[in-house]
Amino acid sequence: MNDSLAKVQQLAELIGPNVYLQAAIIAALFIFAGKIADWIISGIIGRVARRSTNNFDDQLVRLVHRPVFLSFVLLGLALATQRIGLPDAPQYITIGILKTIAIFVWYSTLSSLLGLIVKALGRGSDSKVLETGMLSLIHNVMKVVLVALTIYFIFIAWSIDVTAWLASAGIVGLALSFAAKDTLSNLFAGVSIIMDAPYKTGDFIILDSGERGVVTEIGLRSTRILTRDDIQITVPNGLIGNSKIINEAGGPSERHRIRVAVGVAYGSDIDHVIATLTRVAADNQDIVANPEPRVRFRTFGDSSLDFELLGWIDRPVDRGRVRHELNCAIYKAFHDGGIEIPFPQRDLHVRTMPATVS
Repeated sequence: MNDSLAKVQQLAELIGPNVYLQAAIIAALFIFAGKIADWIISGIIGRVARRSTNNFDDQLVRLVHRPVFLSFVLLGLALATQRIGLPDAPQYITIGILKTIAIFVWYSTLSSLLGLIVKALGRGSDSKVLETGMLSLIHNVMKVVLVALTIYFIFIAWSIDVTAWLASAGIVGLALSFAAKDTLSNLFAGVSIIMDAPYKTGDFIILDSGERGVVTEIGLRSTRILTRDDIQITVPNGLIGNSKIINEAGGPSERHRIRVAVGVAYGSDIDHVIATLTRVAADNQDIVANPEPRVRFRTFGDSSLDFELLGWIDRPVDRGRVRHELNCAIYKAFHDGGIEIPFPQRDLHVRTMPATVS
């Protein structure tokens, strides 16, 4: 690169002894070169990109051609400034400003390119890791890295020694880590949750502390849960990371099995009871046919024969409503079928009677 720039300077000297004319020629040549590069990118490459089925490459061409042209222009202006031979201070300031402009141009371009890539990955990926928020985490981390690199190159552009700044940043980071240990604990727990994916947005979970609801958002600091009462609960990730989580939408299927226990009186026809419960489950539209509902005779209770109706539903969030519907239907079916639902009974034997007072 330095050899190419030296050759440009030598060609400029052939124009004549006037350094201002040489500087103008250098700037004009680089503007012309930038126009050629812009024409190649937006013209030739752009026509090829428009033939593809997706619009990612079209957006990429529209995003890149402008900073490429500006880079040639800024480089030409910097070489022209050096050719003029300004005093050290004005030349240092001028070239520093040109480098800073170039850095901000490419920062804006790379930031937009990063957003474009994230959108493309979000539309085209079915990965569970991305569904849990890993894509958002990667996007945020890349933005932080991009900002850090931008600041680093700005320091270099102005010939600022970054060694002392890095040492100071390390000391400040150490102090902040002690002051914000709870926040950092939630942050690392959030990264662990996103990577491990014990649940994702839309899952129905039960926390170890008893909260139960649908996961609406998984952030780096906290997880938001919407309960059945439409109350949003914000739980720090540090607390979730150290607790047992029941994910009712987890496993190979999001289906959830509900259980309805019911007792019938001793002496009832158990085959009739089983058939009635099976019919009640089959008549409910929310109970899936595969796996089919089942009726189990569980135990001989103190006052009843205890049965349990088991059926699968598609969404755990419907558990309360379906159990209500099944209870109502079972009571009506037992009433119509002559099946008695007993209540607890106790026999009291009195061995002695207190003496009557006359």
